[in-house]
Amino acid sequence: MARYAPMRKPREGYLKLQDGRWGQTFAALDLGTNNCRLLVARPNKNGFHVIDSFSKPVRLGEGLGSGNELTEQAMKRTLCALEICEKKMRRHSVNRFRSVATEACRRATNAQKFFDDVLERTGINIEVITQREEARLAVSGCRALLNGPEPFAVVFDIGGGSTQVAWLSLDSQEDLPCETTSVPFGVVTLSEKYGAETLHPKLYQQIIDEVGEQLSAFCASHDISEHAIAGQVQMVGTSGTVTTLAGIEKNLKYYDRKRVDGATLTFAAIRKLCNDLRRMDISTRSKVPCIGKDRAELVIFGCAVLEAMCRRWPVGKLRVADRGIREGILRELMAGADREVHCGSLDKPGNK
Repeated sequence: MARYAPMRKPREGYLKLQDGRWGQTFAALDLGTNNCRLLVARPNKNGFHVIDSFSKPVRLGEGLGSGNELTEQAMKRTLCALEICEKKMRRHSVNRFRSVATEACRRATNAQKFFDDVLERTGINIEVITQREEARLAVSGCRALLNGPEPFAVVFDIGGGSTQVAWLSLDSQEDLPCETTSVPFGVVTLSEKYGAETLHPKLYQQIIDEVGEQLSAFCASHDISEHAIAGQVQMVGTSGTVTTLAGIEKNLKYYDRKRVDGATLTFAAIRKLCNDLRRMDISTRSKVPCIGKDRAELVIFGCAVLEAMCRRWPVGKLRVADRGIREGILRELMAGADREVHCGSLDKPGNK
């Protein structure tokens, strides 16, 4: 099989240094504990427009709750998904891309062997990013939704293997999270620990308490609860949990990103939706529009993590983001292409 080289040198005359981001095709791949997601985009005057995408639950982190290696079945499922991503990138002649992996691959002792197999089969080079980098990219991808008057913000991402939380001072000139923390609970790991068929109210409350305890030191060190009570905090959630709840709250028959991304969920609506879903068995949940079979066993655990944050930080509402790490990567890749133009001009003779 021919090796795919997304970073290959463009054809002669196709791309000039002074073009920066323009004329290039970018891609961002996020390999999480549960999902494999890809965006392919080209720049426009408002940032970029997506020309292709892919998202598939692969449950790469399946079994990590009881072991420290990626399973053969999980790697096989994920490799199939990555082969689809490779074909999409090749079809669109992607010439700048970044592929990142998160919690499952941070924990797995055989992650590097898996990456070597992926590189051999697809030509895709995957890098494991830190928890802080994961939070930073999510903030970068969601930054446009932080447009309220409140001077502080909480941005969170409920993942498959962990939950990342960022605390920002929006008065800062830096487009970076001031502080981040990682909670070692995600929808896949919680599902494996507690089982997926039913979740007794006491166990549901136990998860809420455990997440709350994990957040207590981070909360206290930044006085987040006090700022929230004073009405100084806005909140953005980027995860399958919040987008699913938003779709249900809007009574969508089919998931529609345009109606979900940027929507607002009140904490009262979140409590009701979570309570309704918790009372259902997995078969009933799988028939709810915007959930389906793939998410039926996982969404209730995301609900528990979400409720823990809502109880600790009484902001009252949150913005829903169907965006995050991939969008953050795309923004940074395009900014990097622009910087190359600037650096190139500085290197010309006569410039200092």
